[in-house]
Amino acid sequence: MTQDSKVQLMLPKGEELLLSPSPHIHDKESIQSIMLKVVLAMLPVVAAGVYFFGLDALRVIGWCVFFCVGLEMVWCFFAGKPVLGTVKDGSTLVTGILLALNLSAATSWWVCLLGGILAIWLGKQVFGGLGQNPFNPAAVARVGLLIALPRELTTWVPARGMTADLNSYSKAFYTTPDFTRLQEAGQVVDGMTCATPLSLAQTTTKVLGHGEQAAYNFAEIANPEAYWQYFLGNMGGCLGETSALAILAGGVMLLAMKLIRWQIPVFYIGTVALFSGLVNLLWPGVTPPPLFHLLTGGLMLAAFFMATDMVTSPITPKGAAIFAVMLGIMTCVIRIWGGFPEGVSFSILLMNALVPLIEKIAAIKPFGFRKAAAVKGGA
Repeated sequence: MTQDSKVQLMLPKGEELLLSPSPHIHDKESIQSIMLKVVLAMLPVVAAGVYFFGLDALRVIGWCVFFCVGLEMVWCFFAGKPVLGTVKDGSTLVTGILLALNLSAATSWWVCLLGGILAIWLGKQVFGGLGQNPFNPAAVARVGLLIALPRELTTWVPARGMTADLNSYSKAFYTTPDFTRLQEAGQVVDGMTCATPLSLAQTTTKVLGHGEQAAYNFAEIANPEAYWQYFLGNMGGCLGETSALAILAGGVMLLAMKLIRWQIPVFYIGTVALFSGLVNLLWPGVTPPPLFHLLTGGLMLAAFFMATDMVTSPITPKGAAIFAVMLGIMTCVIRIWGGFPEGVSFSILLMNALVPLIEKIAAIKPFGFRKAAAVKGGA
């Protein structure tokens, strides 16, 4: 302050400063509001699952949600945490629904219980709870159940749209021989199972070269009629894997509400289309065309609802793109040359483990950042 100035600059004392960790910019959104919006976006997928697989689908969803919520409360009770803490924010509800969407309508209640244990206890709470888990809980449960209980996890039921008037499409999927003939003969059939398009693609003998046999190697499961049925949801599979139409509707809602980064679904779907298309172009008898891969299995569900998980995916746009491209490559490699017909869940877990490295590579440089100049002559 000068002698002629009447303005005095007063700096706050140290004890008057408010120090706090980031974030310093807050939004009106809360965990609860975000989770409720995610549930809202999943409703078209849930509705499609119930429509195509009936009350059994609703039963599986109910068991998964019930067990996930209950197991979360049990863990919090014994861990000394607020029992209703993470239940009220809706995150457990989302996990329960996602778990159910990764299961078949034929899943037993005890499999849902084991899936809840894997998702909530092993995939989430053992790392400290919401926001600290490095792996997607639903993917952890899906992979764990698939490895431990392969028969239960691969028992599929036909969708309601797989009727006799679609013989040229649906006859390839039924594993119960001459089902219509048995019914007409008055035989009592307790149930019927079916294969999934991906499982048929894997069991189809691969043909190298570009001959006529290679060109038509997957014609029965990869044709315009079949593609249309896959898009609608008329195929066997998990509850959330069947209808690409319903998943796209939910995905658009997530993008419109700005809950997910567009880079992950766009680069993931694009990479799978490009990679599988290149392999199909070089060896048409080795794998079906790209549209088959996009419309079957859990790819679309993962692209919008699982790979985009806020906790287990990169937060930077560049990191999200790298994550999605590598995820697409891994998915194709497992599907085409791996021992499992589906590679989505395995790929998600592998990429979840690489997220810290990806974030380090794609880190945004601070404003004004300059590399230190090299010291001449060494130091």
